[in-house]
Amino acid sequence: MIETNRPAAAPADDEPDLLRDQFRQLLRYRRLIGAGIAVGLLGGVYLGISTADTYVATADVVLRAPTDDPFNPSLAPDKAINVGSERQVALSSSIANEAAKRLGVSAKDFAALRSGLQVTNPPQTMVLRFTYTADSPKEAAKRANAMSEAYLLKRQESLDATRDKMVKGYKDQRDPVAKNLDELSKEIARMPAGAGRDAASSAKTDLQSEVGGYNSKITKLEALDMTPGRVTSAATAPTATDGPGIVMSLALGAAVGLALGLLAAWVRLVFDPAPRSEGDVARALRAPVLGYLPRDRTGGGPLLAAGEADPRLAEEYRSVAFRLAYDARFADRRRLLVVAPRGSSETAAAVAVNMAASFAETGKDVLLIEADLRTPVLASQLPTDAGGRPRWSQGQGGAPAPGRHADSEWPDGRQLVVDAGESGSFDLIPGDRARNVPRALTSARATRLISEADAPNSTVVVLAPPVLSYADALALVDRVDGVLVVCDPRAIHRTDLIRIRELISGAGGTVLGAVLHAPLPGEKRGKGKDKGGPSAAGPAAPPTAGKAAPQPQPIPYEVAEPEQHIPGDGTDTVALRTVRMGRR
Repeated sequence: MIETNRPAAAPADDEPDLLRDQFRQLLRYRRLIGAGIAVGLLGGVYLGISTADTYVATADVVLRAPTDDPFNPSLAPDKAINVGSERQVALSSSIANEAAKRLGVSAKDFAALRSGLQVTNPPQTMVLRFTYTADSPKEAAKRANAMSEAYLLKRQESLDATRDKMVKGYKDQRDPVAKNLDELSKEIARMPAGAGRDAASSAKTDLQSEVGGYNSKITKLEALDMTPGRVTSAATAPTATDGPGIVMSLALGAAVGLALGLLAAWVRLVFDPAPRSEGDVARALRAPVLGYLPRDRTGGGPLLAAGEADPRLAEEYRSVAFRLAYDARFADRRRLLVVAPRGSSETAAAVAVNMAASFAETGKDVLLIEADLRTPVLASQLPTDAGGRPRWSQGQGGAPAPGRHADSEWPDGRQLVVDAGESGSFDLIPGDRARNVPRALTSARATRLISEADAPNSTVVVLAPPVLSYADALALVDRVDGVLVVCDPRAIHRTDLIRIRELISGAGGTVLGAVLHAPLPGEKRGKGKDKGGPSAAGPAAPPTAGKAAPQPQPIPYEVAEPEQHIPGDGTDTVALRTVRMGRR
């Protein structure tokens, strides 16, 4: 016979599957994505409205360096002009002041005049582009031209001032030398011929050469072409607004908003400690996800899903039981421990009951053991009849009182028969309050009770308290063949699942798989708290032997005694509301 299920190993990471899984996880954060799109649309509306009456005019100015030969190919204008510095000059307040004089702008509007100007330099050019934004097309063109003309005027004045300063400096250096030359010429005219006259003539020649040099430099500066540049493209009144339009603004805003929403969802996903998919749960537990219970929208219902109007829930339980039945680790001895991670065991109880019903439907002798001795409720939640005592209690001396064993400690010998409708019936060992829970769970009688699965065609399902709230489940791990973890993936952290696997493995057990479910309706509205409080209902009375007990309405979990209660262990507010498929 070929094994259909082999021992589970760590699932291999398939990169395309992981990417698809991550994208599906991003879609879970619909609120963040919707908020991003809403912000983008609001930004698009603002952009469309703010640019609806905005006009932009542009004037281009090409710069020119002073030269005495504009046709000399060896002259490099980009070496003589720093375009970056000229751009900063064009944006300076001195240019704006000159333009304000031309436009007649008052001092209070001076800041607004400067704010509308933008000067750019196209790459690899000597062009300054004056772009002005205004509320009127004519005003935009007028101010752009005024700014460009003011810049050229100021640049012309700056170049002229520089040349005049240099000419004046040369003249200041030439004048004393020319004066000495005149005096020396007069002395030479009075001197007789001889060696002295010859020496004075030589000095005169040197002074004449120096004066000639100064005159040459002055002449060259005065001959320079000081044109600062010219307007190559004057600004004209634009015929359309500068904005992209309301439709394009909305489309652009929606695209940017979607990108922001996806980014926010991705950041939220990265820092979200909860497993957001079945793959995350399988990787954390190193075991497969055996099923995902359909969402319950009724807010409660019977524990047994069999016989409901909508069979989807019962079929999901049958599917989980089928996968377990063909698991090589479970098929030999058929002992199953059902636990929840923390908090309420409500859904775990429903899974344990329906697993027992599903195994009973296949013709097996099923025994369901409620090992939750802190908040036992199954006896009051299921349609039960009194049944015979379990085998471990047979043959012992003394007849117990009806419904109770001679020993008051759990297990006390009570065994009830649960009517699962079309699925058949199975036996139930109901839980009971125990003074020492660890001792009761590890007693020889509890061990013999769980060993009922050693009989042919028998299966034992054990329901234990949450494994991270109490150590009760760990005390039973070495007595069963596998553990079934029942959890809401959105209400538990990945580290909690890893810790559960490590605890179970350390106790000598094996995680067979996980059953996932959606948040319960009560947990969504009131975080799982019962408005009636713990005192709204007391412990349910045990059913009368030999008489079928009517199916009761769901009642709240009982709260442990003060000496047994541990704050934050999940028993503060637990209302038994189980998954039901009918009347959705």
